[in-house]
Amino acid sequence: MSLDELKARARRIPEELLTQGDLAVADELIDPGCQYHVADSVAFGIDGVKAWVSALRRAFFDLHVIVEDEIAEGDTVVQRLTLGGTHDGPLFGVHPTGRHANWQLVEILRAGPDETFVECWSIWDQLDLLQQLGVIPTASELGDEPLAIREE
Repeated sequence: MSLDELKARARRIPEELLTQGDLAVADELIDPGCQYHVADSVAFGIDGVKAWVSALRRAFFDLHVIVEDEIAEGDTVVQRLTLGGTHDGPLFGVHPTGRHANWQLVEILRAGPDETFVECWSIWDQLDLLQQLGVIPTASELGDEPLAIREE
């Protein structure tokens, strides 16, 4: 598989699986033994990936994902993504806020010999997302007090 073909396969995850909610894409692109590392946990296999995507789409009914950058080398693709949506369902125990949020995610996908993805690491700015949802105050909302730096 060429690097362009590898990137095209990886791009289907944010565009078709996440944005469109087409869970059948997971059956086609994800290895049954895949380890999908996301949000301080690991989703195992196709069912784990489908469960994660379903939870995210329940939390953001209008979820959309934009692929900002892609880099591929060997069997690995790195994507910088922007996700956005309206928080209208529970997310990590946070009740729906009705707020719209946009946040960044970096995804690293490694393909196996059969061209399905066998490992994935999703690294995203959870603090920024929770601040946009109003769950955690931003620095400006905390006031003008400087942060104390503890010397050891």
